[in-house]
Amino acid sequence: MKYLYSKLHYLLVDNPTISQFQWRQGETFASSLGFLNIAFVSYLSLTFFLRRLSVPPIPSSILKPISAVHNIILLLISLTMVIGVTLSTISQMPNFKWTVCFPISQPTKGPVFFWAYIFYLSKFLEFIDTLLIILAGSNRRLSFLHVYHHAVVIFMCYQWVSKPQSMFPIGVATNASVHVLMYCYYFACAIGRQPKWKKAVTNCQIVQFVFGFLLSTVMIYYHFTGSGCSGIWQWCFNAVFNATLLAMFVDFHSNKNNYVIKDKRT
Repeated sequence: MKYLYSKLHYLLVDNPTISQFQWRQGETFASSLGFLNIAFVSYLSLTFFLRRLSVPPIPSSILKPISAVHNIILLLISLTMVIGVTLSTISQMPNFKWTVCFPISQPTKGPVFFWAYIFYLSKFLEFIDTLLIILAGSNRRLSFLHVYHHAVVIFMCYQWVSKPQSMFPIGVATNASVHVLMYCYYFACAIGRQPKWKKAVTNCQIVQFVFGFLLSTVMIYYHFTGSGCSGIWQWCFNAVFNATLLAMFVDFHSNKNNYVIKDKRT
């Protein structure tokens, strides 16, 4: 067991590519604001265009295997991020306070920032969720919540790793954990075995937001009673965004019809 842990720790923390990672604005792939803005506009434009175009639905016999592969890939990436950022945080943090309050001078380098970067890149891969919904001809499943979440979350994740924003190690771990459960559900649906615990996925998403707000009170305490926490203004953007998502998820949760329609994505 110790040998396996050592190997896992090397692969996900001590590997030079990970341990020596440093975010360099404008140099690291996808690190420029231009790339971010183009991705945002392209996502919204293509989503609007393809939806208005009324593309004929692709037969489920073709689309479901593609969806299954997509979901299992994101499931495995999410699981790897949970383990990677957890081990990296334990390895890199000087004390517990660091996990919720980076010092103002915190450099954007080290294994924790590598996993924040991977988390940021994974949000672009999640754009395929929207494409699969459109190709399935399920415009009814293409909710405002779905598009709003996918479009804006890339800005939040960009700020996590580029500033850096305090609390993001816990944010990556909790959000990726929820995505493990969510993509497990979608994978099961894609292979024709729809679980009965879809509501549990929404519950976990809501709990994630509430937990984040509770933990934010600790960060704010550290910020105003000490020398300050890095990324406080970015946290404000994060808080507003998460508050709007929480409100929409609660509304989604209260509508029982959302749990009757087969494989209705949020």
